[in-house]
Amino acid sequence: MKSPVKKYKTANVITLGCSKNLVDSEVMMRQLGAAGINTVHDSNTPADLIIINTCGFINDAKEESVDTILQWAAERKEGNIRKLFVMGCLSQRYKDELIKEIPEVDGFYGVNDLNAILTDVNAPLRTELLGERMVTTPSHYAYLKISEGCDRKCSFCAIPQIRGKNISKPIGQLVSEAQFLASSGVKELILIAQDLTYYGIDLNGKRQLAELLEELSKVEGIEWIRLHYAFPTSFPLKVLDVMRENPKICRYLDIPLQHINNRILKSMKRGADGDKIRKLIRTIRERVPGIAIRSSFIVGYPGETTEEFNELKEFIREAGFERLGVFTYSHEENTPAFRLKDNIRPATKAKRAEQIMMLQQEIATQKNEAKAGEILDVIIDRKENEFWIARTEFDSPEVDNEVLIEAGDKKVQPGQIVKVRITGADLYDLKASLL
Repeated sequence: MKSPVKKYKTANVITLGCSKNLVDSEVMMRQLGAAGINTVHDSNTPADLIIINTCGFINDAKEESVDTILQWAAERKEGNIRKLFVMGCLSQRYKDELIKEIPEVDGFYGVNDLNAILTDVNAPLRTELLGERMVTTPSHYAYLKISEGCDRKCSFCAIPQIRGKNISKPIGQLVSEAQFLASSGVKELILIAQDLTYYGIDLNGKRQLAELLEELSKVEGIEWIRLHYAFPTSFPLKVLDVMRENPKICRYLDIPLQHINNRILKSMKRGADGDKIRKLIRTIRERVPGIAIRSSFIVGYPGETTEEFNELKEFIREAGFERLGVFTYSHEENTPAFRLKDNIRPATKAKRAEQIMMLQQEIATQKNEAKAGEILDVIIDRKENEFWIARTEFDSPEVDNEVLIEAGDKKVQPGQIVKVRITGADLYDLKASLL
C-alpha cells in the first residue's frame, strides 16, 4: 500500500526569465497557499520545497537557469531542503537531458504541468481559484497574460516549440482576472503575451486586442493599461485609436522589430520588409501623438554584414525610439536559423550591441532633457532614502526610466497617481517636484 505524502509546510518559488513566467509562478503560488503551504517568492532561504521556474530562450538565460538548479541541487544533496522541483521553459525543452545530468532534482515539469506539480505535493488543483494569483510585484501593478504560445515562425526563436501554438484567453476570463487584481489593489495592468497583436484570431478569426482594451478599461480600480510585446506584422491599427482616445490606455507600445535590413528580415521570417516597418512606425506616431515606443533588436544574426548593421544603426537614429533593448544573436538548436552558420564572432556581436546602446543613450538623453518643465502624471512605486521613485505612463517597471521626486513633507504612497513638474533629467531618469 502506497504511504501518504507527508504535507509540505513551506515552499520557495524561484522565477527566472520573463514576466510570462512570473505570472505562471503567481498562479501556482496561489494554489500552494490555498493548500496551507507557506509560500515565498525568490527567497534565498531553504524551504521544504524549492520550485524553480526556468527560462530556456537564449544561451544566457539557459546558463542562469542551470546555475540556479545546480545551486539548489547542492542544497538538496546536503539535506537542507526536502524536495527540489524544476518547471518552465528549460525543463520543457531539455527534460530528458536534465534528468540525466542533475539527478538531485526530484521532478522536472513542462510549461503546462501545473496540475502535475500540485498533485505531487498533495495540493490538488482548486478550480474555483483559477484566475486568482499571489501577486509578487508591488501591489499597485501586475502583469496580465492574455494568451499563451505563438503561431509565428521567426527563424531565431524556440518559443513556439516550447510553448506551443497561440491560445487566447476569452475576454470575459481576462476581465475577471483584472477584477480580481483590482480588488487586490492593482491600478496598473501590463498586458503580456508572446504576440499581443495576434490576440483573438484563434477565438473567432479576428484580431480583438482593441476590444479587449475597451473592456479592461471598464474595470473599476484600474487606472493604467500598457502593452508589451506587440508583433509588428499585421498590426491592428484600431488599437492606436483606442490608445489615443481612451485615457486609461498608456501611450506606450513595446513592439520588437529585431532588424530593418530586408535580407535579414526575410531570413528571420518576420513577415515584413524595412519599408513596411518604417511606415508602421510613422503611422503609430501620427495616430498617437506623444507616444513612447520601446523596441528590441538583434545584432550579429548569421551573415550580418557591416553595411547591414550600419543600416540598422541609421534606422534607430531616424526612428528615435524612446526606449530600446538589444540582444546579441543566440544560435538555438531546432530553430530554422540553426541551419545557418553562426559566423559572427562573439566579440563582434558584443561590439555591435554596445554601439547600438551608445547611440540609444544619445537619443534617450535628448528626449529626457526635452521634458524639462512639463507637467506629467506619475505613479508612485516606492520610496528610497529622500526620494519617491515614480514612473510616467511612458515607462514600464524595471526596464524603463524612473522619476525621482524629493519627498519633502508632502504625503504620498505607493500606487498613488500624482502630478509632477519635471525639473531635470539625466541619461535614464527624470527629476521632478510634486504639484
